[in-house]
Amino acid sequence: MIKLTDAKILSLIKKKISRPMKIAEISKHLGIPETQKRDFRNRIKELADQGTLIKIRGGRYGLPDEMNLVSGKLHGHPNGFGFVIPDKEHDDVYVNARNMNEAMHQDHVVVRVESEREPGKPAGRVIRVLQRNTTHLVGTYETFGKDGWVIPTEVKYFHDVFIPGKNRNGAKNGQIVHIEIDTFPTSHKPPIGRVVEVLGASNDPNVEVQSIFRKHGVRQGFQPEVLDEAHYTGTTDPADLLQDRKDFTKLETFTIDGERAKDFDDAVSLERFEGGYRLGVHIADVSHFVKENSHLDQEALERGTSIYYADGVIPMLPVSLSNEACSLKPNEPRLTLSAIMDFDREANFIGGTLHPSVIKSQRRFTYTEVHRYLEEGNEDEPLMPTLTEMHRLSQLLRHKRFQTGSVDFHVPEPEIHMDPSGQVDRIGIAEHNSAHELIEEFMLAANQFVALHLHERGIPSIHRIHEAPDPERLLGFNEYISTFGLKIPSPVRSTDFQALLKKIEGRPEERVVNTLLLRTMKKARYSESDPGHFCLGFPHYAHFTSPIRRYPDLIVHRIIKKYLKRKCSAKEKKELLSRLTEVSEQSTHMEIKAMAIGREVTDLRRTQFMADKIGHQFHGIITGVTGFGFFVELEEVFVEGLVKISSIMDDYYLFIETEHRLIGQKRHRSFKIGDQVKVRVTGVDLGRKQIDLAVLGQV
Repeated sequence: MIKLTDAKILSLIKKKISRPMKIAEISKHLGIPETQKRDFRNRIKELADQGTLIKIRGGRYGLPDEMNLVSGKLHGHPNGFGFVIPDKEHDDVYVNARNMNEAMHQDHVVVRVESEREPGKPAGRVIRVLQRNTTHLVGTYETFGKDGWVIPTEVKYFHDVFIPGKNRNGAKNGQIVHIEIDTFPTSHKPPIGRVVEVLGASNDPNVEVQSIFRKHGVRQGFQPEVLDEAHYTGTTDPADLLQDRKDFTKLETFTIDGERAKDFDDAVSLERFEGGYRLGVHIADVSHFVKENSHLDQEALERGTSIYYADGVIPMLPVSLSNEACSLKPNEPRLTLSAIMDFDREANFIGGTLHPSVIKSQRRFTYTEVHRYLEEGNEDEPLMPTLTEMHRLSQLLRHKRFQTGSVDFHVPEPEIHMDPSGQVDRIGIAEHNSAHELIEEFMLAANQFVALHLHERGIPSIHRIHEAPDPERLLGFNEYISTFGLKIPSPVRSTDFQALLKKIEGRPEERVVNTLLLRTMKKARYSESDPGHFCLGFPHYAHFTSPIRRYPDLIVHRIIKKYLKRKCSAKEKKELLSRLTEVSEQSTHMEIKAMAIGREVTDLRRTQFMADKIGHQFHGIITGVTGFGFFVELEEVFVEGLVKISSIMDDYYLFIETEHRLIGQKRHRSFKIGDQVKVRVTGVDLGRKQIDLAVLGQV
């Protein structure tokens, strides 16, 4: 008997099969017993469905690499061409419009590499669509006699969808609609679909936001069984559970959040003792209300995270929990999980404990309020002495963190302010003041302490990890900063990055180096493994402080409570690791999706804000350079627009990728990241969420 795992089958095929064969031939060559042939046949077909094996004419199967084939996800371009992002290590493959073979954006496809556009940049043709990944689209309905067409809002979908008259569902010309695709494109027919929902007029700002949510398949409401469960579990009286928990209701605790926040999931406390500080970080005990494998739990896992966007939030949990039962409202007892940490007078960590607890927050502060008190003082505020001590401790922790490896990026974030009618009032830079820093340091300390606690006890968990940068990307970054007389050593440590950022602070190239360094870094993600967090400089790190809005935090709470007073057996560790792998992948995927939605809504609000400013002039800074133009961030309104290379009429411009620069062939005028320019707004495309600019001069 052969143990038929996917890895084993592929290994045998690589060793023993020299050409594409039918399943029966492969089976014979590999010596598969008669009793296993059915299972073997099914596994071969599954591997072909995944793209790990490729089925070609004559029902023969072979390895993609041996046939110059690559499987991956197709990323379309508005002009009809696209790139296949490979499943395995391989360069992206360019596919021109003629070679698409009716594939759509997001489809999982197989491409045959046939040539190179230039050295190291392969080009090919789609030979098979393995899986259609688009079943629904959002777009603008256009009447065509009794029938209609839907032009997708996402311009990467270069197929318009035909809507038979019987399937228009009352849609009118120019309306934004949500459609379901019934049949996919062929060489003779376009995709055909049906309207499942009319969202409204295309010029309605809120309809545009709803279209983004529909496009990404966002679940905005909750099913009745989830709401019922939330309502029932939310009726717990914390006073009834005091005998099983640490009673911190007399402890001086309070919350500090943004003005618009309603889900207060963290409160803080601080006591002085002879040798230093006792910091309490008290987090809403969401795991008490959201039981494992319940309807609430399954919903929270599928959502993964709350989605925050320019003017609202789509919560991970129903409001009866997120804004009520779990929210640490002032003067109301609440169930919490408390991390109590001791630091000496220089903010060195001494030790800590974790407790299921009950607290009663004494005050709801805002960041603006606390920052003002710390700057100006307030003799009438009874909590002022505690705020002052907290500020001192947080600044000590912050200073120590940057000394020991954290990287302090200075890249501003936009903050969009809406007026009462739902229109964009103004766009500014999000404030990050001393109160934000206070809470940030305390949450980082709690997250790090929890991760260390679990690590020391050998208990598996979901870790928030950030790996060191890819050496090749670092090489390109080093090549660029060498033009400023700067260099990053190899092998690189996070302290080297922080030293670089301190060195260029206040220099003209500060913004460009910050931006490019951030792009050089890998993305943080969730993982069952524990390699540490490179950007923070922490050997162990987990997310613990936001279980109302992040599913991994909820899982960490469950693990802490389950193993607070007992060991985790070998069998439990194995089962837990398997489960954590799945949860980590799902949580990372949903976090990326939530961030993409947030960015898209921000881009929409920015274009809506600029719609009446065509012809206006602004100063700005170049934030990105490509072969088709460069992006400019406008200083006065903190909005980004595009100067297309075709709009610069004074020369032919070449794109020098390694220098992030466009340079004129004759006059040698150049545009690079970090340059200051004066521009005029020439167009605003709400559909593409794009602001077009014309460059007037360099500053």
